[in-house]
This record gives sequence, structure tokens and C-alpha cells, in this order.
Amino acid sequence: MKPKICSHAGTKFPLFLLFFASFSILSAQDAVISGEFIVEPPTLLNLGFEWKITGDENRNAEVEVSYRKMGSSEWLPGMPLLRIGGEKIFREAEQLEYTVPHQFAGSILDLEPGTTYACRFELSDPDGVSGTSIKEVEVKTRTVPKAYEQGRTLHVYPPGFKGEKIQPAFEGLKKAYYGSGLGDWSVVSEKTVQPGDVILVHAGTYKADLLDYVDPHGIPFDGTYLLNVKASEEKPIVIRGAGDGAAIFDGNGAHRLFDVMGTQHHIFENLTFRNTDIVFSAGTKGVVGASNLTIRNCRMEEVGLGLISEFAGSRDFYIADNVILGRDPRNHLVGWANPDPYPPSPLKSYMGIKVYGSGHVICHNAVAFFHDGINVSTYGTPEESQGLKAVSIDIYNNDLHLMVDDFIEADGGVHNIRIMRNRGVNSGQCALSAQPVIGGPAYFIRNVVYHIPNGFALKFMSKPAGLVVYHNTIIAENRNSQTFSNAHFRNNLFMGTNVSGRPVNAFPFATAYSTSDYNGYRPNPDTENHFLYLGPADNKVYDYELNSGDVQRFSSLEALHAASGLEANGVILDYTVFNELTAPDPEDPHGIYHAEDLNFTLNPTGKAVDKGTVIPNINDHYTGKAPDLGALETGDTPPVYGPRGLEDRNWYR
Repeated sequence: MKPKICSHAGTKFPLFLLFFASFSILSAQDAVISGEFIVEPPTLLNLGFEWKITGDENRNAEVEVSYRKMGSSEWLPGMPLLRIGGEKIFREAEQLEYTVPHQFAGSILDLEPGTTYACRFELSDPDGVSGTSIKEVEVKTRTVPKAYEQGRTLHVYPPGFKGEKIQPAFEGLKKAYYGSGLGDWSVVSEKTVQPGDVILVHAGTYKADLLDYVDPHGIPFDGTYLLNVKASEEKPIVIRGAGDGAAIFDGNGAHRLFDVMGTQHHIFENLTFRNTDIVFSAGTKGVVGASNLTIRNCRMEEVGLGLISEFAGSRDFYIADNVILGRDPRNHLVGWANPDPYPPSPLKSYMGIKVYGSGHVICHNAVAFFHDGINVSTYGTPEESQGLKAVSIDIYNNDLHLMVDDFIEADGGVHNIRIMRNRGVNSGQCALSAQPVIGGPAYFIRNVVYHIPNGFALKFMSKPAGLVVYHNTIIAENRNSQTFSNAHFRNNLFMGTNVSGRPVNAFPFATAYSTSDYNGYRPNPDTENHFLYLGPADNKVYDYELNSGDVQRFSSLEALHAASGLEANGVILDYTVFNELTAPDPEDPHGIYHAEDLNFTLNPTGKAVDKGTVIPNINDHYTGKAPDLGALETGDTPPVYGPRGLEDRNWYR
């Protein structure tokens, strides 16, 4: 008997061959096809990776990660790479519309600086793998930038200095850096500083008279030090306080004090900056920007913005151990929306630090009295070139006090944005922001936040995608109901602050594969519905049409779990989980709390102990039967927040 023939577009196929062809196509769509593997710029402690794929339409492929220090035979497990792709990020007002490409991305965290690691990645899929399934790479973490030991030393003194000078000596910074003159001759640079030089800035105040045509600082009218020499990793240019007293650059009201957009490999350290809108202008979007800029152990006070670069090609900044103080009110908390009884906060100080690009490390800074603390630039659609994407950015161990809007914003970050071990107290609007993150992962790990009276701890708005939220202690409600995608919450504490009627947490998931489990919640009293949920229905994978009218409300974790499948292992607890911490006063939303007065450590007999789940490379060294919830494991020494070695821990008072 001959097989039946099916006619289509003038061509005849046996039916059984058509069936097998269709089955093969379907299998190929669900099978994963490996593509380009990318090693992102390494930082001091962390490594980031991306693995492009096609196929895997049923999203069941995985990438297991392991790593070992070179010279060691012990392989350690890492977090699996995050499967991303297909998520939509959009914001109609700015005409932003972006779909995340299909790939895996992720980080290996908390390594040693200047150390080579072997990293292994294994791609698997029950439906099959085409192409390379195992990648092994050797990657070395960066080291802290340091001066060239054989470089010249140039000595800078304030104009008019009458004491004994160490030679070679120069009046003002520009004389040492450029050999420039005054007035119209201030742009002449016949004897420019050389790579490897160290410029020691001796004690005194360097304050130009902007109205004096022949001011000896050589920066009349605009008051800006425009620096543009390109040095190297081995031979950076160092501009350092000499150590004989405070070396102070006073901007005298200048808009920009230092324009370093044209520099490469510059180090500023042990200096004080004040009285300017922008201390360091380091990059403009689409124009030019610095690379390998280091600013450490400096003090900035009464400024509008500490550092900004929005240039996509900026790379490998190291911003560490600085105290950065803005000009906003010190004695009360106020936001830019719903500020009653105060007027909306004017923009006297914008933000402490704002960057774009890759490989940046922003750590151990103390930031207070700004609109925002530390931000990734809200850049929009990422550039096509891999070298121009905001990837591999570290923001960790910073201490943030009294912000108008947010402590930290990952906004505009693309892949491997790592926000870890930061402490933020007093923020008028929100605490941690992803508005949006463009694919991810953006890691929010072991951060502590306290007193966000607006009740929006996590500003995950403008449809961000790729959010990994582990082990945070959040003393504020998290009630945003705008949807986000591909988000995963584990081992967090969300603690309500006694605001009656306010839910403690919302789960506004635009993707069915977002997850939340093993978190602890302290509901507010006199509240009927403690949890809000939005999620795709009818077996949809995505639903970007969900809005506030689709919110489901639940009075218990059990009801939430029954409807959504979330929080099978979530727990209800209260402030007895801490040794001696209470909620901020809901009757005083504008009050100020001081981090050094707050104790976020856990009570070893409380309900948060041993209630978490194991996450490789995050809580490998837990004690007890299981990891604890929140940022601090019982018995561990709390991390150092802010500058290391700072004697006065009340640095903003």
C-alpha cells in the first residue's frame, strides 16, 4: 500500500515524512544551540560572563558554573547563569522599547584581587544541545591601581606660599600638570606631566578668583581644571595630598571643578573638594569619557555631584573610601513627591556618584544629603557594541544616609550589575532601584535598608528584567505593583513598619518564570491584605498588559501560595528576629535615624535563623542547619560599611 500524499504549494510529500520533519523542527526549537561566549571586564572581586544561545523556546536549558583558584585542585560551585531573553522593557514617554536577546549571563562573586581563576560552564538541555556544551576559561581579577615607583615627584603649593618648598615646586596644579601660563596663555601646555609622575599637593586651599584674568591658578572665568593626559596602567598619573595637612580644592562656586573626560589612568587621592556643582565630570554620552579613573580616600563637601560619567566607553573606574556630602537638608527627611508638610525637595544636590560603561568598582564610600546616592546612568537602549554596554559594575559596602529619592540605582545597567552589602538609612521615596535593568542579572545581595516612609523599598519600575534579590534586610514595605520580568527572590526579610492598611510586599510578575521563596515577612497590624500579586494567567509565559486593576490581594502566605505557587517556604515573623531593632516611627515620617544607633544583627533564637535555602557562592559558609534570612548571618561580624579605617563612624554629623 502506497503512503498517502499531501499536496502543498505544488509540491507533494508523504504524510509520514511531513510528520517527522515537523517533529524535528519542534525539537530543534526546544533544543538549545550554543553561540558566542563572552568574558566581561573583570573587577577586583567579581567576574561576569555571557553565553549567547538560540533555540530553547521552552526555557529549560541550564548552565552550571564551577570555578577554582589556579594552583588549587578544589572546584567550587557557583550560581547557575541566569537564563534571559524575550523579556520586554519599555517606557512610552521616552519611546524606549527593547527586547532582551536570548542568552545566559551571570557572575562569580567575592574572589581575591589580582588572582587567576579557572572557570567552567556546562550547558545542558533535556531537549538536546547543539554546538559547544562546555566552556572553560582562565580569568584574572584586577588589582587596586597604584603609583609607578620610579616616576618623578612634582610638588604643588598654593599661590603665595611663603614657606620652604621641596623642588621641583610649582604654584598651583596647572603649572605642574601643563606648565601653562595665565590668561590667554592658560591653554598652552608645552611641558605636560608625564605618565608615571606623582604630583604631591601640599597643604592649603586652592581657590581661584574666577573674575581675575591673570589668577595664578590659571583657571579664570569657568573655574574648571581641564585635564586630558593619557597615561597607562603601569605608569598612571597620581595627584595626591602630600600629607602635611588638608589639601583643599575650593571651586568658588564653579559649575565643574575637574573635567577629566579626556584622561586615562589617573589617580586622585587624599584630597578635599568643596563648593562646586560637579567635582569630577568624567564623561558625556555619545561624546567622550575617561577610563581607568581612580578616586580614593578623598572628601567632597557642599557639592552638587561627586562624580559623573555617562559615556558608554568609560571603563574600570575605582571609586573607593571617599566621603561625599551634598547640600540637601541635614535635619529632616523629605522627598520630591508627597512631601507634606514640607515643599518638594529642590535639586540642590543631584547624586553622589553616577556612571555608565563597564568594569567599574564603587566601594566603601560614605554618601549623604543628595537626591540619589550611587547610580548607574539611565542610558536607554544599550549600544550594539559589546564594549559599550553597561556590564560588570560593582557597588558594594557603601554607607548611605539621607537621600531624597533612592540610595542606589541600577537603572540602565545591562548585565552583571552587582549591588552588595550596602547600608542605607533614611530615603524619602525608595531604597534600591532598577528603573529599568535591561536584561540582567542585576544582583541585590545582603543590603540593609531602613526608614523609607513612602513604602516603596524596591523601585523596580519601567519594566526591568533580570533581577536577583537575595539575603537583604528591608525595614520598609515593598508595595510597588508595576510589573517586572525574570525576577527571583530568596532569603530576604521584608519588615512592615506599623503603617495600618499597608501591604508588606507585592509580587508584580510579568513573566511566569519569576520566582519567590524562603523569604520572611512581618505584616503590618490592622491590615486586611498583606500581599499583592500579579502574574500571567491562562498558561501565558509573558503578560505585559497587567496593571493595577489586575492585582490580587491576600491576607496570608498560605492564600498567596495557593493562588500563585510562590512562597511555599515563606515565613511570618516579627521584630523579635533581631537582637534589639524596632521599626521606625510611622507617626514621624520625616524623622532622621542614624545607622550607628541601629543593630541589624539577628537574635540567635529568632524565627529568621535556619529558615533560608542554600545558594552556591552566596551563603556557602552558613552556620547551623540552613542559612539565615536577611543580610547578616548569625554570629558573623557585620561588614564594614563606608570608608575603611575611618575613625569617626558618624561621618556625616
